[in-house]
Amino acid sequence: MSGHESPSMRRFAGELTLRQFVALVCSFWLYVTLSNVLYAYSMRTGISHITDVPLFAPWGARVLQHVLLLPCLLVSYWAALRIEWRPLLSAVPLQAILATVFAALAYPAMIIAELACGDAELHHMAAAHMSDMDPLFLSLWVASFVTFLPTYGFGLALLTGLSLYTRFRNSELKRAALEREWSTARLAALRMQLSPHTLFNLLHTIRGYIEWDPKAAQVMVVQLADLLRRLLNAGEKDFVRLSEELQFVRLYLELEQRRFADRLSVVLPPAAHVPEAWVPSLILQPLVENAVVHGLAGHQGPVVVQVAISRSSEGLVLQVTNTLARDKPRDADGIGLNNVRERLAVQFEGRAHLAAGPRGAQWCSEITLPEIHDAPHRHAAQHAPPATAS
Repeated sequence: MSGHESPSMRRFAGELTLRQFVALVCSFWLYVTLSNVLYAYSMRTGISHITDVPLFAPWGARVLQHVLLLPCLLVSYWAALRIEWRPLLSAVPLQAILATVFAALAYPAMIIAELACGDAELHHMAAAHMSDMDPLFLSLWVASFVTFLPTYGFGLALLTGLSLYTRFRNSELKRAALEREWSTARLAALRMQLSPHTLFNLLHTIRGYIEWDPKAAQVMVVQLADLLRRLLNAGEKDFVRLSEELQFVRLYLELEQRRFADRLSVVLPPAAHVPEAWVPSLILQPLVENAVVHGLAGHQGPVVVQVAISRSSEGLVLQVTNTLARDKPRDADGIGLNNVRERLAVQFEGRAHLAAGPRGAQWCSEITLPEIHDAPHRHAAQHAPPATAS
């Protein structure tokens, strides 16, 4: 149990706390008391026209009987819930003993209640039963035993069912908490997968500048430092503004353009046309990186990488396209694309998807996701965030 958990919330019997256990048992026993009192009163009234012998104790004695039995009931139910039902070979006999002892105490409690009442006739009858042990005492004891035994069993079944339900609910809450923690760790791991690959590519780019253009290499080192700072900051967030995501993409593409200035062209959406929306952090980076790497590979011609933002009936559409080398096959299930698909599945639970494939002479990667205008809570990222239609 947590060290900050209050004593009233600790398990007392089964999965029930002390407060829950006492409240349930007392409520059940109040119902039983009222039922028995009303039954005895109706029977006492019904036979009063036939005989004056008090065959049924008055309501005061019956209430006192149930009050005397309540501590025994609390102890019996507490022990029963602690024993539980496994293993059956040892649990069933112990449960049967508890039920038998409690039911056997019911009629002696009635005798004590009758003696405590001010009715002289009840005093005389109770004393006669206790002293002479006549057959009437045995028959009344058996009748009381048979009455209270199923009552005890019904209450135990009620408590056991509530305890099992509480255990199931607690296990579901723990499972949900573990799933949230797992999803958070999974997303963090997916984001961290981007850092080494990106860093390696950019360092390789800078290395090519060091020998023949040291000043440009120095500028690129400064840009790389800025990129890494943004990368680390983005890696700590589940969602960022779309404008911030595009700034990161712009910085990465500027670095790549310095190396491939004669081949690589970049088209980004104007800042004024970027919606005020939130997107998963670093969601465009693997797509843009794939566009540069695969677009430049396999040929020496010019490559255009374009990032476009639009809206559809399903929400926001983020599109990254690049020139595709002629007759060059491209795998639609690479590491970067699988990374994006997995993140979308975790963060949006099926409400977002990635489509990637050739479109004529271009390769197009297109993300469709809900348009989010309110900043999602960082620790609730694995749930579908609130989306508002534009």
